Amino acid sequence: MSNIKGQDIILDSITDGVFTVDHDWRITSFNRSAEDITGVPREDAIGQLCKDVLKANICEGNCALRQTLETGESIRDKVVNIVNAGGEQTPISISTALLKGEDGKIIGAVETFRDISLVEKLRRKIEQKYTFEDIISKNHRMYELFDILPDVADSLSTVLIEGESGTGKELFARAIHNLSPRKNRLPVVVNCGAMPDTLLESELFGYKAGAFTDAKRDKPGRFKLAEGSTIFLDEIGDISPALQVRLLRVLQERTYEPLGSVKSERADVRIIAATNHNLFEMVKQGKFREDLYYRINVIRLELPPLRERKEDIPLLVDHFIKTFCSVQNKAIDGITDEALACLMSYDYPGNIRELENIIERSFILCKSKMIMPSHLPEPVCGPGGLDRPESMGITNLKDMEAVFLTNALRKNNWNRLKTAKELGIHKSTLFRKIKSLGLDIPKA
Repeated sequence: MSNIKGQDIILDSITDGVFTVDHDWRITSFNRSAEDITGVPREDAIGQLCKDVLKANICEGNCALRQTLETGESIRDKVVNIVNAGGEQTPISISTALLKGEDGKIIGAVETFRDISLVEKLRRKIEQKYTFEDIISKNHRMYELFDILPDVADSLSTVLIEGESGTGKELFARAIHNLSPRKNRLPVVVNCGAMPDTLLESELFGYKAGAFTDAKRDKPGRFKLAEGSTIFLDEIGDISPALQVRLLRVLQERTYEPLGSVKSERADVRIIAATNHNLFEMVKQGKFREDLYYRINVIRLELPPLRERKEDIPLLVDHFIKTFCSVQNKAIDGITDEALACLMSYDYPGNIRELENIIERSFILCKSKMIMPSHLPEPVCGPGGLDRPESMGITNLKDMEAVFLTNALRKNNWNRLKTAKELGIHKSTLFRKIKSLGLDIPKA
């Protein structure tokens, strides 16, 4: 008895919550910190099933204690949420291990946990700093776009979003709509490049019964469905000259005629257009109407490709890992420095969409807690070390940062002030980085 009391005194002196369970998952000990974190008194916890006391989000499908008892492997610093006695969710970090008796036989398992509410609050605050309407970035060019989006959203003017495929044009369109006075109505999205011209025309403007064979009844078009809301015309550079004329009328007169109709209808619709082409070049080549170009180019937003905002890659990777952990119910803690260095050295012709696909592929192949270079595809980390950061002497993030800064300085002809401005940092910060990384930079 005195031995048990001595153990209780030791456990109560630990700042982390500690409890033990037997083979039936019933709690056999519960220290004072466990009481404080969960709000459950020790006498109420002893003898209860651990899932009924902690009520963690992993209890039913991915129990850490069960995994430890079945495999014998300890788990360290796994972040989960529990529901305390007050009904509030509390984020905790848990670690588990087998519990053995004096004869060495396994008699249960032990779990230690700590309240990380303050850590999670700080993490969310940092994430919010780099997130704007679901768009994640710390790039200075993206920040410039973030700054003007509320003003753009408040207006009724047509917006043209230009950028390569996979740069997030639809995210920006949705952000503009969500910040606008029309946010209470759902936006309508039309991919102009995914449909043939005749079908696209009927999709946009609708048709009347008898307009063509099989037109048995009236069908409203996307402009009608977007009444009082926003219509997003993706890949507008792919529409034909004939349809460009009809679209021009909508922009000029705010009216349109469904196919087979002799009566015009009003269009109270905010138009946001997007393209992965350079429309100005298409105008010069005679492939896009000049008058339509100037109608949609009232406010123009140009999204930089991912290769020009590589400082966002760690943020995006972290975001995608969290997303796939939730979607695929798989516990992957993060990515190794070597694998991240591989990702930082790649140019991403498919932009953010390609990075997302790379991380999803890595999830399928990864059997460990961390994504490693071997989980990445060959274009990112080539076979046998070819084209890999290691082959260039890059083995960690510090080396990667040195390469990144050197390339940025070289691009700006070694001009420190211009480089600092492009990177969105103060010149003194850049000077400190150059010194700490030991970079030998020639004069501008």
